Amino acid sequence: MTYFVYMILTKHNDKYISYVGYTNNLENRLKLHNTSKGAKFTKGKKWKIIYKKKYLVKSSAMKDEYKLKKDYKLRNNIKFNYLNK
Repeated sequence: MTYFVYMILTKHNDKYISYVGYTNNLENRLKLHNTSKGAKFTKGKKWKIIYKKKYLVKSSAMKDEYKLKKDYKLRNNIKFNYLNK
């Protein structure tokens, strides 16, 4: 089975907000976030995937998800690169 670490982005009150997670079904997970059935933090907003990385081992995906969640400098770099394409 494959797993993905992903970062999604939305604009709320003229401010960009990101969320990081991991899943084994990226399309379904995004659909859950956008229909307010995903994580509590993501409810009521429209999200776009701006980063994804594929893993073959769940524990590796979980470790990298944790690192990305905590590394705000890296998250801001990903946001900056996405917004300035």
